[in-house]
Amino acid sequence: MSTNNIETENERNEDKEQDIVDPVDFSIKHPLQNKWTLWYFENDRTNTWEKNQKVIASFDTVEDFWSLYNHIKLASELRQGCDYSLFKHGVRPMWEDETNKRGGRWLISLDRKQRGNDLDRFWLDIILCLIGEAFENSDDVCGAVVNIRSKGDKIGIWTKNATRSEAVLEIGRKLKERLRIKPKDQIGYQAHKDTIDKASSMTKTSYNI
Repeated sequence: MSTNNIETENERNEDKEQDIVDPVDFSIKHPLQNKWTLWYFENDRTNTWEKNQKVIASFDTVEDFWSLYNHIKLASELRQGCDYSLFKHGVRPMWEDETNKRGGRWLISLDRKQRGNDLDRFWLDIILCLIGEAFENSDDVCGAVVNIRSKGDKIGIWTKNATRSEAVLEIGRKLKERLRIKPKDQIGYQAHKDTIDKASSMTKTSYNI
């Protein structure tokens, strides 16, 4: 092989080396602003309500969230009477928790036919709003709960303080926009204390949008 041929071959090898892109480091994860815990509730009448709440897993990165989400049942696949709850780590999905007890929830009620069309989309969009800190007042958000029921499913977004009207209303407006709920279809906010103290089957709403 001539010297000229050797030089040409070396030049081609150098060009190839320049074209090689460094491999992606898949060990790098994208941290979330908060750590979150997913809970599962199944109505076992042999246990107390609190004992029926089970922690599935906690996560604090985008990748760990998707790994979890892709390995659990969709909300629409849960049995009647079961719930998923996603709350900031350390906050229990119950009214009595110190973080929750002065707060309330935006409540979205779905009829049975919406389980196949809207439920899973609504629930995922709400989760992404929570973990992505999409609300201007994200510090006021505690978590969210989806209830699977025979008469119709419900999704509640829980906030810390029911008297912080501006924060509560901003969260409600963002929620309605994100879920693409029609302007004519109202959603209501219920203070937990009113839900606990209700004298009838209907709980009054503190705010409507």
